[in-house]
Amino acid sequence: MKKFIDLLVILVVFLVIPSVASAQAAGGGAGALGSFLPLILIFVFFYLFLIRPQHKKAKEHQKSLSALKKGDKIITSGGIYATVNAVRDNVLDIKIADGVSVQIAKQSIATVITKEAEEQAKVPEVVKK
Repeated sequence: MKKFIDLLVILVVFLVIPSVASAQAAGGGAGALGSFLPLILIFVFFYLFLIRPQHKKAKEHQKSLSALKKGDKIITSGGIYATVNAVRDNVLDIKIADGVSVQIAKQSIATVITKEAEEQAKVPEVVKK
């Protein structure tokens, strides 16, 4: 977040302030494009560095949710590690511990644990069973 703020400050210092100063020096007749250029550049910056990556991450998350199947390991948005027992439309039947099975909404899944992530991270034994 600090890098983002630093980039925004640099953008304002080098693009907005000089264009405002030149508009004032020219007597306000800098034209419509000259006065809107800083706003356009800020919008492009926000789109490239904030909006687009967020949409990309949301699409990947939705794709992983639609590909859920029995036996997949997940982490809910509440931080519960579980294994999927059954998938029905928008409801999942998950196993939290031996003999403990609950139903949750598909939207409440924060992460699907992949094989690579399971090997790298320390996953509780309950989930590995």
